[in-house]
Formats: sequence, C-alpha cells, structure tokens
Amino acid sequence: MNAQEAEVESLKQQGNAWVREKKYQKAMLHYSHAIKLDPRNHSLYSNRSFTYLMTEEYQEALNDALMTIRLKPDWSKGYFRKGEVELNLACYSEALESYNKALSLQPNEPKILEAMNKASKLLIKDRRADQQIPWLGAGIGIILGVTVVICDCVFASKPTLTHPLLMALLTISIAMMGFCTAKILRYFLKCRRKSLLTRDFAHCFPEANDADDIYVKEGADAKKKVR
Repeated sequence: MNAQEAEVESLKQQGNAWVREKKYQKAMLHYSHAIKLDPRNHSLYSNRSFTYLMTEEYQEALNDALMTIRLKPDWSKGYFRKGEVELNLACYSEALESYNKALSLQPNEPKILEAMNKASKLLIKDRRADQQIPWLGAGIGIILGVTVVICDCVFASKPTLTHPLLMALLTISIAMMGFCTAKILRYFLKCRRKSLLTRDFAHCFPEANDADDIYVKEGADAKKKVR
C-alpha cells in the first residue's frame, strides 16, 4: 500500500468512525476528501451516499448511489443505496426494482428483504391513497356544497337556490371539483417525485467526470500496449 492508498484508507476509517457517532456532516467531509484522492473507489461513494441520506440531501445521495453502481455494477450495496433514496422520496416502485437487483446479487440478505417488505407495504398504502384521496376530495366538496345551500336558504334575504334540483346540481358540481382537484394534486405529487429521480446531477458532482476521465485514459493506454 503506497502513501496515497494509506491516506485514503485512513480518511475512510475516520469517516466510518464519525458515522458510528452519527456525525454525518463530518463523515461526509472525510469521504469527499478520500474521493478526490481516489475517484474510482466505489465504497467511498456508497458510504458518502449514506451520509447524504442521513442528512436528507436526497439528490446528492442518489447521485453517489448511481456512481457506486457505475463503478461496481456487480455489487449489491450500490443498488441498495439507490433503493434507500427512492424509498425516502416515496418512489416505491422504483425502490422495489433497486432492491430486487440488490437481492439478485446478494440472495437472502436479511437487510434487503426487510427493505423490500417495507417498500411493498408502502407501495400498497400509496396505491390505496390514489384511490381514496379523490373520493375524500369529493366528500369535502359535498360538505361545502351543502353548506353553501344552507347558508343561501338561511342567511340570504332572497335565496337564489330555490329549486331542489339547483341545490343538488350545485352540490354535485362542487363535489366533482373536489374529486378532480384531489386527483390532479396526487398526479402532480407523483410527477414531482419522479422528477427527482430523472434529473441529471452530474454537473454538481465533478468526481464522476474525474472517474470517467480515468477510464478513458486507461482504455487509451491499453490500446497503445496492444499495438
């Protein structure tokens, strides 16, 4: 082990020690310093992804998880880290896919199985909410509609809703507005969740480009040797 490798290992161990003490910001700094010295070290990205996750910096945590996968695609922890971020972003289907990939690389791992079970339960709950919340909006609309009708009859000197059919139509219209509003809000919420997963974070993560440059350089060197 040369001096640089020794320094990287020392920084990693210091970062691990800070993680055990739940000092995630300090651990993150040590991992970041180590990554600058060794941008191809997949375990460093995995560890830093965890610290970002613990500090609720989900975009950075996802970026590090993806870099872990890029550097070591046959390592289950990269996919597990990705799944953990997706779970915290309430993207339960995506989290299950990541956990499944992790499990295929490390079968019967209790931690992965536990995470999959949690994600499955949350996915069922989320889908149930997709069905129930619009009807909740409709129920609130009915209450508002009935309130408007009562107020018109009781407090208005000249009620405008004199016919029962008009009262019913107004109540139904407000209920439909509540249903549609709740449906639209759920749709935009899901779109926002997914947008966090599809956004490109490479611009705020220079180490990823450093690693790619190393790959390109090594590939070019290998071709020269063959020639």
